[in-house]
Amino acid sequence: MRLWTLHPSLLDRQGLTAVWREGLLAQAVLLGRTKGYTAHPQLDRFRVHADPEAAIGAYLAGVQEEATRRGYRYDAERIAVPPHGEVEAIPATAGQLEFEWGHLLRKLAIRSPALHEAHAARLTRDSHPLFVIVPGDVEPWERGRE
Repeated sequence: MRLWTLHPSLLDRQGLTAVWREGLLAQAVLLGRTKGYTAHPQLDRFRVHADPEAAIGAYLAGVQEEATRRGYRYDAERIAVPPHGEVEAIPATAGQLEFEWGHLLRKLAIRSPALHEAHAARLTRDSHPLFVIVPGDVEPWERGRE
């Protein structure tokens, strides 16, 4: 499961589809609708949120908005708790954002070389609108961190 801190606009088609599906799985876990993935570390930042269901709803809404912008049809009705108004932002570290940027670039080099080339020249790394970037290293829940 990869719930990107990066903005959904940075993902290729495959990445956007994968994060939508994985976000829906995360939503099912947080709502207690599945027994699998309940201990997945990427869910920790949603679980500590004052309203985890609203937080994952806001996350999914951001992904769905990007899909719509691209002309894809991701069913917004699948978001169990759609955001109504502002949802409190989740702090995410600059180190996590950079870690994910490198991870994404490695994936894009293989499956979307043209996008990889365009992204490799980027100086900024935008985050998903649910997250506010704060100073710090890679998050402790991240697997494979260095």
